[in-house]
Amino acid sequence: MGTAPWGIRNQDNSSKEVVMADNSLDRFIDSMRSTWGPLSSDVVTHSRTHLEKLVAASPAESWVADLHKEASPYHELHHDMDYGFELLSHTEPDGLYRPPHDHGRSWVMYAVQRGEMEMGTYAPIVNHDGRIELVKRDTTIVRAGQVMVYLPGDIHDTLCTSGPALLFRFTERNLKKEDKEEHRITRYVQRDGIWTVADA
Repeated sequence: MGTAPWGIRNQDNSSKEVVMADNSLDRFIDSMRSTWGPLSSDVVTHSRTHLEKLVAASPAESWVADLHKEASPYHELHHDMDYGFELLSHTEPDGLYRPPHDHGRSWVMYAVQRGEMEMGTYAPIVNHDGRIELVKRDTTIVRAGQVMVYLPGDIHDTLCTSGPALLFRFTERNLKKEDKEEHRITRYVQRDGIWTVADA
């Protein structure tokens, strides 16, 4: 799916015509495309700024109102055919927990539009048994209007603490392909009270 159902422009590799942005989602896409490049501090800073503006969009905008009404656990808002980045939305119920994981080669940003999320970060160590064990670094409460950034290799979990929460997830690349086809994403499971790699 390359476009959202609200009339976001079609894009293909043969055309890069400029289309007038008429809502905050269009403006976000235009802004991302104008500042896109290889991962750098500037790209992260610009992307965070663009996402903070997007997440502040009024619920009166039709595309935001539709997301609230649909309450879909997964919705593709934009997949950029030229640059590869994606913007997804997720509606998560109160108490939904997603165990620790990374995002393979990708960097990722989460922005809360409604509700509240708790996000923890972890670092892997080799314990005395020679197993990979995650050590929790910290926990951050992410409220509406706030953005969290995870760089390649960062490990985190999520817990919806005030739902239904509406999240925007901006990814450098298609994570379904990264996960299902290229098997680059690492997920962790809990064994004897320790978070460790699933195949350990």
